[in-house]
Amino acid sequence: MAIKILVTGGTFDKEYDMINGKLDFEKTHVPEMLKLGRCTVPIDVKTLMMIDSLEMTNTDRELILQNCKTVEGDKILLTHGTDTMPVTAAYLAAAKLEKTIVLTGAMIPYKFGSSDGFFNLGSALAFLQTLPHGVYVVMNGRYFKWDNVYKNKKTGFFEEPE
Repeated sequence: MAIKILVTGGTFDKEYDMINGKLDFEKTHVPEMLKLGRCTVPIDVKTLMMIDSLEMTNTDRELILQNCKTVEGDKILLTHGTDTMPVTAAYLAAAKLEKTIVLTGAMIPYKFGSSDGFFNLGSALAFLQTLPHGVYVVMNGRYFKWDNVYKNKKTGFFEEPE
């Protein structure tokens, strides 16, 4: 059974729009990243939305949840903006699905060349294949249970609360 990757946007997929001088979305970079990483794991990618997670609403989270419910198989990777990743993780965890759901993202857009997104995607795929059912956040080579993680806005790293 193929792993399902659900794309929601976030810094992971942002690009610099030279005309307007801002970061914006065109299309997901996930297929390109998987190809460059020489991934041999069967994967099916579906773009749900391309938004900044600060703009994500519970209506958007409900769309994500409904897609998680209907995905064949029990392994789902969700690309997501880092600012509200724990909020969406909690929303999904409340549904108590018998699936392993891993959320990951990036602090620097993939297209910038020095992004952590490539590393986070690979780490997320590895953790997804080994973790038991539940909802997790994977960033910086670590995994966190959905209810034991936050984004430290001073350091830019995900951590466990003290």
